[in-house]
Amino acid sequence: MMNRRQFLLSTAGGLAAAVMARPARGVGTPEPAKSALGIADYSFNVRMTAERSGQVPKPLDDPLDFLKYCQGLGAGGVQIVIGSRSKAYTSTLREYAESHGMFIEDSASLPRDAGDVGRFEQTVRTAKEAGAKVVRIAFGGRRYEQFDTAEQFKAFAERSWKSIQSAEPIAARQQIRLAIENHKDWRMAELLGMLKRLDSQYVGVCVDTGNSFALLEDPMEVVRAYAPWAFSVHLKDMAVCEYEDGFLLADVPLGEGSLDLPGMVQLLRKARPEIQFTLEMATRDPLKVPCLTEKYWATFADVTGTNLACALRYVRAHASDRASLPRVSHLPLDEQIKLEEENVKKCLRYASEHLSL
Repeated sequence: MMNRRQFLLSTAGGLAAAVMARPARGVGTPEPAKSALGIADYSFNVRMTAERSGQVPKPLDDPLDFLKYCQGLGAGGVQIVIGSRSKAYTSTLREYAESHGMFIEDSASLPRDAGDVGRFEQTVRTAKEAGAKVVRIAFGGRRYEQFDTAEQFKAFAERSWKSIQSAEPIAARQQIRLAIENHKDWRMAELLGMLKRLDSQYVGVCVDTGNSFALLEDPMEVVRAYAPWAFSVHLKDMAVCEYEDGFLLADVPLGEGSLDLPGMVQLLRKARPEIQFTLEMATRDPLKVPCLTEKYWATFADVTGTNLACALRYVRAHASDRASLPRVSHLPLDEQIKLEEENVKKCLRYASEHLSL
C-alpha cells in the first residue's frame, strides 16, 4: 500500500503526464497556421497557477518557455511578466522572438512609492532589452468589489496618479511605452482625464475590449474613445445574461460572444496601424456584475440611471442562455487545463479566419 507521499507523487505525475504529453510531430505534419494575434499570459492562468503550486511541471511563467509554447500554437507574439533578468537571458528571449517573427510585450506593476521606483526602472530596462516596445500596466481590480466607499476610491485615485507620475519619466528615459489597461477600475472620462493631465507620448492605453462593460460603458464606445490613445490591445469576447443582482459577464472564445470584434479591430487599426493585438481569453466561471445592489454604486457618483438602463438593454438584446455560459470550476484540473488550451486555439483560428489577425 502506498503512503501519503507516494500517493501524492503518483497523482501529480499522472496529471503532469496527461497535461504535458504531446505527440511528436511526424514527417510531413504541418506546423500550426501562423496568426498575427499574440497571447497574454492570463490566457493560461489555470495552467500557470497549477504550475506555481507544483501540481504540474515546466512552468510557463518563465518568459522564454511561454514564448516557445505560444510559437508552437501559431501565435504572433506574447504579453507576459518578464521581471528583472540578466542581459544574457533577455538577449536569448529577444533573438528567439525575432527569429520567429514574434513580438514581445511586458506586463508590470507600477511603483508603489518612492522606494519602489528603482525596481520599476529595472523592470522597464529589462523589457526594452528583451525587445518589448510596450509595457502593459494596471492600477487595480474590479472597483465595485474592491471599494466600499467613495472615499476609498478617491484615495486609490490619488495613489494611482502619484504612481504614474513617478513611472512616466522612466518610460521617457527608456523610450518605451506604458499602456494602462481599462481594468474594471477606471471609466472612460477618468482614465482619459488622467492621460490628458499627464500629457506624455509614452503613456497610453491597453484597450481591453470587454472589461469596461462591467462599469456600464458601451463596448464599442469604449474602443472608439480609447483608440487614439491605444498602445496595446487585449482582444476578448464576452457573453452576457441577467441574474438577480445584475448581469453575468462571461469570457468566451472569440466569435462566440456579443462583441462586434471586426468593428473593434477596424477602429483600432485605423487609429493605430502599428498596434499589436493580444488575446486575453480567461477560462473561468462567469463574473457577477451586481449593478442592482447598493454596494455596486458606492464609487459611481457620476453614473446615471440612463447608463444602467442602456447596459441592461444591451444585456437583454445580446443575452445568452444562462445554462450555456461556461462553468469550469467544478471540473478536474486536467480538464480545465485542456479546455483552456482548446479555447486559446479556437481564438487563434477565429482571429486568422475572420479578423485578418
